[in-house]
Amino acid sequence: MSEDVWSAEDTTPDDIEAALRDLLRERHAADRALAPARVLNLIVVVDRDWKGEISNRLQRVGRYHASRTILCSVEPGRTTLDAVATITYEGGGGSGVHPVRERVDIDLGPEHLTRLETIVDPVIVAELPTMLWSPHGHDEAVQALRPLLDVILLDSDDEDVCGGLSYPARLRDSAYVVDLAWLRTTPWRERLAASFDPPHQRPALAQLTQVCVRHRPSSRASAALLAGWLAARLDWQAAPLHDGNGAGRSGGLRDARDREVEIRLVPCEQDVPGLAGVTVEWEGKRTLSLDRGDGGLSARESESGQERSWRVLGASRGEGLILGEGVRQALLRDVTYGQALHAALVLSGDAT
Repeated sequence: MSEDVWSAEDTTPDDIEAALRDLLRERHAADRALAPARVLNLIVVVDRDWKGEISNRLQRVGRYHASRTILCSVEPGRTTLDAVATITYEGGGGSGVHPVRERVDIDLGPEHLTRLETIVDPVIVAELPTMLWSPHGHDEAVQALRPLLDVILLDSDDEDVCGGLSYPARLRDSAYVVDLAWLRTTPWRERLAASFDPPHQRPALAQLTQVCVRHRPSSRASAALLAGWLAARLDWQAAPLHDGNGAGRSGGLRDARDREVEIRLVPCEQDVPGLAGVTVEWEGKRTLSLDRGDGGLSARESESGQERSWRVLGASRGEGLILGEGVRQALLRDVTYGQALHAALVLSGDAT
Protein backbone atom coordinates (compact mmCIF):
# COMPACT_ATOMS: atom_id res chain seq x y z
CA MET A 1 0.00 0.00 0.00
CA SER A 2 1.11 3.54 -0.77
CA GLU A 3 -0.19 6.85 0.48
CA ASP A 4 -0.11 10.57 -0.20
CA VAL A 5 -0.39 12.95 2.76
CA TRP A 6 -1.29 16.60 3.36
CA SER A 7 -1.30 18.30 6.77
CA ALA A 8 -1.93 21.77 8.19
CA GLU A 9 -2.31 23.54 11.52
CA ASP A 10 -5.02 26.08 12.32
CA THR A 11 -6.86 25.17 9.14
CA THR A 12 -10.45 25.31 7.88
CA PRO A 13 -12.90 22.71 6.52
CA ASP A 14 -12.74 24.30 3.06
CA ASP A 15 -8.94 24.01 3.03
CA ILE A 16 -9.18 20.34 4.01
CA GLU A 17 -11.66 19.59 1.24
CA ALA A 18 -9.52 21.43 -1.32
CA ALA A 19 -6.43 19.52 -0.22
CA LEU A 20 -8.22 16.20 -0.66
CA ARG A 21 -9.34 17.22 -4.13
CA ASP A 22 -5.77 18.12 -5.06
CA LEU A 23 -4.39 14.83 -3.71
CA LEU A 24 -6.92 12.83 -5.71
CA ARG A 25 -6.44 14.84 -8.88
CA GLU A 26 -2.65 14.54 -8.75
CA ARG A 27 -2.74 10.82 -8.03
CA HIS A 28 -5.20 10.12 -10.84
CA ALA A 29 -3.09 12.16 -13.24
CA ALA A 30 -0.07 10.05 -12.29
CA ASP A 31 -1.95 6.74 -12.58
CA ARG A 32 -5.30 6.63 -14.36
CA ALA A 33 -5.96 3.11 -13.06
CA LEU A 34 -6.63 4.66 -9.64
CA ALA A 35 -10.07 6.02 -8.76
CA PRO A 36 -11.61 7.05 -5.43
CA ALA A 37 -13.94 4.55 -3.79
CA ARG A 38 -17.48 5.93 -3.57
CA VAL A 39 -19.64 3.83 -1.25
CA LEU A 40 -19.77 5.20 2.31
CA ASN A 41 -18.69 8.13 4.51
CA LEU A 42 -17.70 7.22 8.07
CA ILE A 43 -17.44 9.94 10.73
CA VAL A 44 -15.74 8.89 13.98
CA VAL A 45 -15.69 11.15 17.06
CA VAL A 46 -13.23 10.09 19.78
CA ASP A 47 -11.42 11.39 22.82
CA ARG A 48 -7.89 12.47 21.87
CA ASP A 49 -6.29 10.10 24.41
CA TRP A 50 -7.95 7.10 22.74
CA LYS A 51 -7.27 8.06 19.14
CA GLY A 52 -4.52 5.45 18.72
CA GLU A 53 -6.69 2.58 19.92
CA ILE A 54 -9.62 3.58 17.71
CA SER A 55 -7.29 4.02 14.72
CA ASN A 56 -6.01 0.48 15.26
CA ARG A 57 -9.55 -0.87 15.35
CA LEU A 58 -10.37 0.93 12.13
CA GLN A 59 -7.31 -0.61 10.48
CA ARG A 60 -8.59 -4.10 11.39
CA VAL A 61 -11.99 -3.90 9.69
CA GLY A 62 -10.74 -6.12 6.89
CA ARG A 63 -12.18 -5.36 3.47
CA TYR A 64 -15.02 -3.24 4.85
CA HIS A 65 -13.21 0.09 4.96
CA ALA A 66 -15.34 3.17 4.40
CA SER A 67 -14.61 5.14 1.23
CA ARG A 68 -13.84 8.29 3.22
CA THR A 69 -13.23 8.24 6.98
CA ILE A 70 -13.24 11.47 9.00
CA LEU A 71 -11.70 10.90 12.45
CA CYS A 72 -12.46 13.81 14.79
CA SER A 73 -10.29 13.79 17.94
CA VAL A 74 -11.58 15.90 20.83
CA GLU A 75 -8.75 17.52 22.80
CA PRO A 76 -9.56 19.56 25.95
CA GLY A 77 -8.47 23.19 25.68
CA ARG A 78 -8.00 23.19 21.90
CA THR A 79 -9.53 26.13 20.04
CA THR A 80 -8.21 25.61 16.49
CA LEU A 81 -8.43 22.84 13.89
CA ASP A 82 -5.39 20.81 12.88
CA ALA A 83 -5.84 18.26 10.09
CA VAL A 84 -4.10 15.49 8.19
CA ALA A 85 -5.56 14.22 4.90
CA THR A 86 -4.34 10.87 3.57
CA ILE A 87 -5.20 8.90 0.45
CA THR A 88 -4.23 5.22 0.40
CA TYR A 89 -3.95 3.03 -2.66
CA GLU A 90 -2.30 -0.02 -4.12
CA GLY A 91 0.03 0.47 -7.04
CA GLY A 92 -1.87 0.67 -10.32
CA GLY A 93 -0.92 -1.13 -13.46
CA GLY A 94 -2.50 -4.19 -14.93
CA SER A 95 -6.14 -4.27 -15.89
CA GLY A 96 -9.13 -2.75 -14.14
CA VAL A 97 -9.54 0.13 -11.73
CA HIS A 98 -7.89 0.22 -8.30
CA PRO A 99 -9.77 1.98 -5.47
CA VAL A 100 -8.33 4.89 -3.51
CA ARG A 101 -9.51 5.27 0.10
CA GLU A 102 -9.41 8.59 1.92
CA ARG A 103 -9.00 9.49 5.56
CA VAL A 104 -9.06 12.87 7.29
CA ASP A 105 -7.86 13.29 10.87
CA ILE A 106 -9.15 16.49 12.48
CA ASP A 107 -7.99 17.60 15.94
CA LEU A 108 -10.57 19.89 17.53
CA GLY A 109 -11.77 21.11 20.90
CA PRO A 110 -14.93 20.47 22.94
CA GLU A 111 -16.31 23.87 21.90
CA HIS A 112 -16.41 22.66 18.27
CA LEU A 113 -18.78 19.76 18.96
CA THR A 114 -22.04 21.73 18.96
CA ARG A 115 -21.21 23.04 15.46
CA LEU A 116 -19.54 19.90 14.16
CA GLU A 117 -21.94 19.79 11.21
CA THR A 118 -20.34 22.92 9.71
CA ILE A 119 -16.88 21.35 10.09
CA VAL A 120 -17.69 17.92 8.67
CA ASP A 121 -20.20 18.81 5.95
CA PRO A 122 -17.62 20.27 3.50
CA VAL A 123 -15.35 17.24 4.02
CA ILE A 124 -17.72 14.31 3.44
CA VAL A 125 -18.50 13.06 -0.05
CA ALA A 126 -21.90 14.40 -1.12
CA GLU A 127 -24.69 11.97 -2.02
CA LEU A 128 -23.08 8.99 -0.26
CA PRO A 129 -24.59 7.32 2.83
CA THR A 130 -22.98 8.72 5.97
CA MET A 131 -22.39 6.73 9.16
CA LEU A 132 -21.40 8.10 12.58
CA TRP A 133 -19.55 6.21 15.29
CA SER A 134 -19.00 8.01 18.60
CA PRO A 135 -17.56 5.36 20.94
CA HIS A 136 -16.90 7.76 23.82
CA GLY A 137 -20.31 9.40 23.96
CA HIS A 138 -20.17 13.08 22.95
CA ASP A 139 -23.93 13.27 22.56
CA GLU A 140 -23.65 16.91 21.53
CA ALA A 141 -21.71 15.76 18.46
CA VAL A 142 -24.38 13.16 17.68
CA GLN A 143 -27.09 15.80 17.90
CA ALA A 144 -25.15 18.32 15.81
CA LEU A 145 -24.52 15.79 13.02
CA ARG A 146 -28.08 14.39 12.87
CA PRO A 147 -28.98 16.30 9.63
CA LEU A 148 -26.05 14.62 7.82
CA LEU A 149 -26.54 11.07 9.06
CA ASP A 150 -28.09 8.02 7.48
CA VAL A 151 -26.66 5.48 9.94
CA ILE A 152 -25.48 5.56 13.56
CA LEU A 153 -23.07 2.87 14.76
CA LEU A 154 -23.09 2.16 18.49
CA ASP A 155 -22.50 -0.55 21.08
CA SER A 156 -25.35 -0.94 23.54
CA ASP A 157 -23.15 -3.30 25.60
CA ASP A 158 -21.18 -0.18 26.55
CA GLU A 159 -23.50 1.13 29.24
CA ASP A 160 -21.10 3.98 30.13
CA VAL A 161 -21.83 5.46 26.68
CA CYS A 162 -25.29 4.20 25.73
CA GLY A 163 -26.82 3.69 29.16
CA GLY A 164 -28.70 0.62 27.94
CA LEU A 165 -31.06 -0.32 25.16
CA SER A 166 -33.28 2.76 25.42
CA TYR A 167 -30.58 4.86 23.70
CA PRO A 168 -30.61 2.99 20.36
CA ALA A 169 -34.40 2.87 20.58
CA ARG A 170 -34.49 6.69 20.68
CA LEU A 171 -31.98 7.08 17.86
CA ARG A 172 -33.98 4.81 15.56
CA ASP A 173 -36.52 7.62 15.15
CA SER A 174 -34.05 9.62 13.03
CA ALA A 175 -31.45 7.20 11.61
CA TYR A 176 -30.82 3.55 10.90
CA VAL A 177 -28.99 2.05 13.90
CA VAL A 178 -26.25 -0.58 13.67
CA ASP A 179 -25.65 -2.07 17.13
CA LEU A 180 -22.42 -4.00 17.76
CA ALA A 181 -24.13 -5.76 20.68
CA TRP A 182 -26.67 -7.18 18.21
CA LEU A 183 -23.93 -8.24 15.79
CA ARG A 184 -22.21 -10.18 18.59
CA THR A 185 -25.28 -12.41 18.75
CA THR A 186 -25.16 -13.25 15.03
CA PRO A 187 -23.33 -16.62 15.22
CA TRP A 188 -25.55 -17.70 18.10
CA ARG A 189 -28.71 -16.78 16.21
CA GLU A 190 -27.48 -18.48 13.06
CA ARG A 191 -26.63 -21.74 14.84
CA LEU A 192 -29.83 -21.83 16.87
CA ALA A 193 -31.90 -21.24 13.73
CA ALA A 194 -29.94 -23.88 11.81
CA SER A 195 -30.41 -26.42 14.62
CA PHE A 196 -34.19 -26.24 14.28
CA ASP A 197 -34.26 -25.83 10.51
CA PRO A 198 -34.57 -29.57 9.61
CA PRO A 199 -38.27 -30.43 9.22
CA HIS A 200 -38.20 -33.06 11.99
CA GLN A 201 -36.80 -30.47 14.45
CA ARG A 202 -39.21 -27.62 13.78
CA PRO A 203 -42.03 -28.89 16.05
CA ALA A 204 -39.61 -28.51 18.97
CA LEU A 205 -39.80 -24.73 18.63
CA ALA A 206 -43.39 -24.86 19.89
CA GLN A 207 -42.29 -27.05 22.81
CA LEU A 208 -39.47 -24.94 24.27
CA THR A 209 -39.70 -24.71 28.04
CA GLN A 210 -36.44 -23.06 29.09
CA VAL A 211 -33.82 -20.72 27.63
CA CYS A 212 -30.59 -19.85 29.44
CA VAL A 213 -28.27 -17.20 27.98
CA ARG A 214 -24.81 -16.93 29.55
CA HIS A 215 -23.01 -13.64 28.98
CA ARG A 216 -20.12 -11.48 30.08
CA PRO A 217 -21.33 -9.20 32.92
CA SER A 218 -20.77 -6.11 30.77
CA SER A 219 -22.73 -7.61 27.85
CA ARG A 220 -26.23 -7.54 29.29
CA ALA A 221 -27.55 -5.89 26.15
CA SER A 222 -26.33 -8.74 23.92
CA ALA A 223 -28.02 -11.27 26.19
CA ALA A 224 -31.29 -9.32 26.25
CA LEU A 225 -31.22 -8.91 22.46
CA LEU A 226 -30.80 -12.65 21.91
CA ALA A 227 -33.67 -13.40 24.28
CA GLY A 228 -35.70 -10.64 22.62
CA TRP A 229 -35.00 -12.16 19.21
CA LEU A 230 -36.36 -15.52 20.36
CA ALA A 231 -39.42 -13.87 21.90
CA ALA A 232 -40.14 -11.88 18.73
CA ARG A 233 -39.62 -14.76 16.31
CA LEU A 234 -41.55 -17.33 18.35
CA ASP A 235 -44.40 -15.00 19.31
CA TRP A 236 -43.76 -15.10 23.05
CA GLN A 237 -45.39 -12.41 25.18
CA ALA A 238 -42.47 -10.40 26.54
CA ALA A 239 -42.53 -9.33 30.19
CA PRO A 240 -39.94 -7.78 32.53
CA LEU A 241 -37.43 -10.23 33.97
CA HIS A 242 -36.67 -10.23 37.69
CA ASP A 243 -33.26 -9.15 38.98
CA GLY A 244 -31.45 -11.90 40.88
CA ASN A 245 -29.24 -9.57 42.96
CA GLY A 246 -26.10 -10.18 40.94
CA ALA A 247 -27.04 -13.69 39.84
CA GLY A 248 -28.60 -12.50 36.58
CA ARG A 249 -32.22 -12.03 35.60
CA SER A 250 -35.00 -14.52 35.10
CA GLY A 251 -38.72 -14.76 34.47
CA GLY A 252 -41.48 -16.61 32.69
CA LEU A 253 -42.91 -15.64 29.30
CA ARG A 254 -46.12 -16.94 27.76
CA ASP A 255 -45.94 -18.58 24.36
CA ALA A 256 -48.64 -18.61 21.67
CA ARG A 257 -50.36 -21.55 23.39
CA ASP A 258 -50.26 -19.80 26.79
CA ARG A 259 -47.52 -22.12 28.06
CA GLU A 260 -44.74 -20.71 30.22
CA VAL A 261 -41.20 -20.49 28.92
CA GLU A 262 -38.54 -19.80 31.56
CA ILE A 263 -35.90 -17.25 30.52
CA ARG A 264 -32.62 -16.86 32.41
CA LEU A 265 -29.83 -14.38 31.62
CA VAL A 266 -26.78 -15.45 33.63
CA PRO A 267 -23.51 -13.44 33.86
CA CYS A 268 -20.24 -15.33 33.71
CA GLU A 269 -16.63 -14.24 33.36
CA GLN A 270 -14.88 -14.33 29.99
CA ASP A 271 -12.16 -12.31 28.31
CA VAL A 272 -14.13 -10.97 25.33
CA PRO A 273 -17.45 -9.08 25.12
CA GLY A 274 -20.65 -10.85 24.17
CA LEU A 275 -22.18 -14.22 24.93
CA ALA A 276 -20.54 -17.22 26.55
CA GLY A 277 -23.24 -19.78 25.84
CA VAL A 278 -26.90 -20.58 25.19
CA THR A 279 -28.96 -23.57 26.32
CA VAL A 280 -32.51 -24.33 25.20
CA GLU A 281 -34.71 -27.12 26.58
CA TRP A 282 -37.87 -28.62 25.11
CA GLU A 283 -40.28 -31.40 25.98
CA GLY A 284 -38.87 -31.15 29.49
CA LYS A 285 -36.05 -33.62 28.73
CA ARG A 286 -34.15 -32.57 25.63
CA THR A 287 -31.51 -29.82 25.63
CA LEU A 288 -29.23 -28.13 23.13
CA SER A 289 -26.26 -26.11 24.36
CA LEU A 290 -23.90 -23.87 22.43
CA ASP A 291 -20.76 -22.59 24.19
CA ARG A 292 -17.90 -20.37 23.11
CA GLY A 293 -14.77 -22.33 22.23
CA ASP A 294 -11.49 -22.05 20.34
CA GLY A 295 -12.15 -21.62 16.62
CA GLY A 296 -15.94 -21.77 16.89
CA LEU A 297 -18.80 -22.93 19.09
CA SER A 298 -19.02 -26.16 21.06
CA ALA A 299 -22.42 -27.81 20.58
CA ARG A 300 -23.93 -30.42 22.89
CA GLU A 301 -27.31 -32.14 22.60
CA SER A 302 -28.77 -34.31 25.34
CA GLU A 303 -31.86 -36.55 25.38
CA SER A 304 -32.90 -39.15 27.96
CA GLY A 305 -29.37 -39.50 29.29
CA GLN A 306 -27.83 -39.82 25.84
CA GLU A 307 -25.48 -37.05 24.81
CA ARG A 308 -23.60 -36.10 21.66
CA SER A 309 -21.27 -33.19 21.08
CA TRP A 310 -19.56 -31.55 18.13
CA ARG A 311 -17.67 -28.44 17.12
CA VAL A 312 -19.18 -25.73 14.92
CA LEU A 313 -16.00 -24.48 13.24
CA GLY A 314 -15.70 -20.84 12.23
CA ALA A 315 -19.12 -19.94 13.64
CA SER A 316 -17.81 -16.94 15.55
CA ARG A 317 -16.46 -13.88 13.72
CA GLY A 318 -14.42 -12.83 16.72
CA GLU A 319 -14.43 -9.42 18.39
CA GLY A 320 -11.74 -8.14 16.03
CA LEU A 321 -14.08 -8.37 13.03
CA ILE A 322 -17.22 -7.03 14.72
CA LEU A 323 -16.42 -3.42 13.78
CA GLY A 324 -15.90 -4.37 10.12
CA GLU A 325 -19.24 -6.13 10.12
CA GLY A 326 -20.78 -3.00 11.63
CA VAL A 327 -19.45 -0.90 8.75
CA ARG A 328 -20.80 -3.44 6.24
CA GLN A 329 -24.23 -3.32 7.88
CA ALA A 330 -24.45 0.41 7.05
CA LEU A 331 -25.41 -0.63 3.53
CA LEU A 332 -27.95 -3.25 4.64
CA ARG A 333 -31.26 -3.15 6.47
CA ASP A 334 -31.98 -5.74 9.18
CA VAL A 335 -35.62 -5.43 10.23
CA THR A 336 -35.13 -8.23 12.76
CA TYR A 337 -33.07 -5.95 15.02
CA GLY A 338 -35.98 -3.60 15.62
CA GLN A 339 -38.25 -6.48 16.61
CA ALA A 340 -35.62 -7.95 18.94
CA LEU A 341 -34.86 -4.52 20.43
CA HIS A 342 -38.53 -3.89 21.23
CA ALA A 343 -38.83 -7.24 23.03
CA ALA A 344 -35.45 -6.77 24.80
CA LEU A 345 -36.59 -3.41 26.16
CA VAL A 346 -39.60 -5.10 27.70
CA LEU A 347 -37.45 -7.89 29.17
CA SER A 348 -35.07 -5.32 30.63
CA GLY A 349 -37.92 -3.25 32.08
CA ASP A 350 -36.96 -0.24 29.94
CA ALA A 351 -40.01 -0.14 27.66
CA THR A 352 -42.15 2.99 27.82
